[in-house]
Amino acid sequence: MIFPKSVFDRGAVGHHYDELDAFYREIWGEHVHHGLFETGRESVEEATEALVMKMAAAAGIELGSRVCDVGCGYGATARWLAENIGAHVTGLTLSEAQAEYARQRPISEGALSPEILVRDWLDNDLPDDHFDAVVAIESTTHMPQRQRVFSQMARVLKPGGRLVTCVWMTSEAPSRSSIKYLLEPICREGKLAGMGSLSENQNWIETAGFTAVTVEDLSQQVARTWTICVKRVAAAILSDRRYRHFVFDSSRQDRGFLRTLFRLRLAFAVGAMKYGFIVARKPI
Repeated sequence: MIFPKSVFDRGAVGHHYDELDAFYREIWGEHVHHGLFETGRESVEEATEALVMKMAAAAGIELGSRVCDVGCGYGATARWLAENIGAHVTGLTLSEAQAEYARQRPISEGALSPEILVRDWLDNDLPDDHFDAVVAIESTTHMPQRQRVFSQMARVLKPGGRLVTCVWMTSEAPSRSSIKYLLEPICREGKLAGMGSLSENQNWIETAGFTAVTVEDLSQQVARTWTICVKRVAAAILSDRRYRHFVFDSSRQDRGFLRTLFRLRLAFAVGAMKYGFIVARKPI
């Protein structure tokens, strides 16, 4: 597992998303996760929704399902599940800015507004055996004690319930240069508690008590996300004074994350970083 050299601070995760709040939405949209580019011709909106649809199908979410969205961001996935499937969704985030935005977004008539909580997943206070599905799109790397992260998911799931998680992962044996110049800085600048390999993630999930664990490598299908982000950020820096001010303002703790966009693009290109789509079931 790759750890950041700086001391991990859970509070810094929420601050990171609060400080970059507007930029995330302007550059990428409400779905703060990779897009699934199966043909390469999809728009960002189509690609991000495609990932949500794939996740919903794998989780077996249907009308009336109780779903926990761990790391719900701006609530876009939670709203999609409520509006398009009729699920009852509880979302958790560490960001006050994200939660406030999510709560203010309108929802289609007849759909049940997701419940959005500002709460640490490792201290979530949710009931046992309550949810039909737990989904976590790119959130687990922000959390320490990865074994406990997945154990909590098993605890809140009903027997027979499914977990679907999209995970930022390292290759099984990244080179020293990849660790030094790509993976460790990505963890540090992106406020990640650490990044594990496919085998490490699978072991944590199985040890948490899940069975029927399947893993799909979607690295090639999602990598275009960072090419688009790099181009959009570069254009924004040239055309928008706010972006230039942010980049050169030394008081901004998270301005270094803009460099991480380039690291992420390169990490996928050289195979140092992988994108896992993991499905598992809680035994009956």
